[in-house]
Amino acid sequence: MDLLLAIFDVIGTIAFAISGAVCAIRHRMDLFGVLFLAVITATGGGMLRDLIMGNIPPVMFRNPLYVFLATLTGLAVFLFTLFSRRADPSRLHRAGRVFEPFLFWSDTLGLAAFTVDGAMLGIASSHGDNLFFDTTLAFLTGVGGGLLRDLLCAQKPDIFTKHVYALASIIGGLAASLVIDLAGAKNTGMVTGFLLVILIRFLARHFRWNLPRISPSESDSSASS
Repeated sequence: MDLLLAIFDVIGTIAFAISGAVCAIRHRMDLFGVLFLAVITATGGGMLRDLIMGNIPPVMFRNPLYVFLATLTGLAVFLFTLFSRRADPSRLHRAGRVFEPFLFWSDTLGLAAFTVDGAMLGIASSHGDNLFFDTTLAFLTGVGGGLLRDLLCAQKPDIFTKHVYALASIIGGLAASLVIDLAGAKNTGMVTGFLLVILIRFLARHFRWNLPRISPSESDSSASS
């Protein structure tokens, strides 16, 4: 289980670092901005989780391995984009079309990996028999980094707007916790939660599923204008 959890940690860190770096590049941030957003997206969820658990200082400060990994990933994304555009300036126009699916899949992998990571840490804690606690930790770990990324980019957080993003994390965390609680199969629970988040995100994107929302009426639009 420790090996599988470490693999999920690496997958989540790299995937969310890519997501943060791509988002920074799309918002025309400089190198520091790209690296900072890569790190905060990759480690922000874990930091929020540790604060909730009273794990002070958060693991990212006591074991900076994942900070270094996120920094290297962000640097790689920055350099790849920079040299690609210099080699072919016309790629600047095509980059938007390339970034969109790339951002979606890196974000989805990071969400799935860190959702499972949060659930497992909750189960391993002294409150591991509390399903609500385990699922909440899974959710916070999964969406926290993306939430901070979106706030720093001054855009509406994905967890409130796109393709049942937050709901996928909640369902995945709940499924992982239930499988482990009922069957006692930790590896099976981890893989189940991971794949379920990816499946829900894929189906939501493919079929354009979104949770219900209230659209502004014509009178509201007229008043605001």
